[in-house]
Amino acid sequence: MKDRDGRLRTIKHLIRTRRIRSQDILLELLVKYGHSVTQATLSRDLKLLKVGKISDGMDGYHYTIPGEEEHRESEASYVQDLVRGWLSIDFSANIGVIRTMTGHADSVALALDNLQVEGILGTVAGDDTIIVVLDAGTAPKEILDRLRTIAPEIMV
Repeated sequence: MKDRDGRLRTIKHLIRTRRIRSQDILLELLVKYGHSVTQATLSRDLKLLKVGKISDGMDGYHYTIPGEEEHRESEASYVQDLVRGWLSIDFSANIGVIRTMTGHADSVALALDNLQVEGILGTVAGDDTIIVVLDAGTAPKEILDRLRTIAPEIMV
């Protein structure tokens, strides 16, 4: 996770301080800053950071990152989605099973993915059930503690 966190900070810095027009240019800059990354990983990073493209008013587009205010608003929205659909969670080794209200699994899984809960590698949603894959070495109790911090009102 440390490499990823540093890479994400570097991406934010580069986008905020330069007019970057393409992933190729961003990849080259990341290499100069000491980050070895594939195009696929960079695409996921840009999605995670909610990077968009805006017109420069002349002849093209460049990347932009939402401001902190927009980030706080979207984070609050994800927490609401998490709380609204959540019923329970159980673990078996590094797999968690979250039960949700019928039809809420997609929004709860999306919320977990976008809230970037440390220790969760990813989610797979059904209609009322989500499979959560934990990072190797992450104990279920750590995930429960992090979830309680994010949304104290959910039952974990």
